[in-house]
Amino acid sequence: MKGIVFTEFLEMVEQRFSPDVADAIVDASGVPSGGSYTAVGTYDHGELIALVAALSRATGLAIPVLVREFGRHLFRRFVELYPRFFSGVGSAFDFLMGIEMHIHTEVKKLYPDAELPSFECSAPAPDRLDMVYRSSRPFADLAEGLILGCAEHFGERIAIAREALPGESGVRFSLERTIAAPCPT
Repeated sequence: MKGIVFTEFLEMVEQRFSPDVADAIVDASGVPSGGSYTAVGTYDHGELIALVAALSRATGLAIPVLVREFGRHLFRRFVELYPRFFSGVGSAFDFLMGIEMHIHTEVKKLYPDAELPSFECSAPAPDRLDMVYRSSRPFADLAEGLILGCAEHFGERIAIAREALPGESGVRFSLERTIAAPCPT
């Protein structure tokens, strides 16, 4: 897993809780890297799981809640760090439908060794989007947080229904836009 995920997670912990909490969860988790991450490095995803579990123990917040909140934080950071990915995109659904074709293609150019999840999208109606998320890692909550962060970025409100895909390491997210993005003027 790319280091930016780790550096941003610890940044979120420092901002939302405190630098002391960030240090404490690194110590409590016993991660092999010792919490020394670089944005361009590659680390075992098990370290992120250990850090989140330690944060849950330290704060009393449920792991899924923390991971979804991290997804929202991470999306906001992606907007700041990679504005070109958002240029000319008019809605959350437009952005989400372009992840495989545009975003993941660019990420693979920058990081050929990156192991990315896949998203299959279909739009059964103008205000509905179905996304099938598949990954070898257990991060559906992170994907859901990223989806929520995307909707927030575009000023949209969406309802999310989530269904585990039996026999697969995947989840179907059924999204319904309840308030559309404002029309550009």
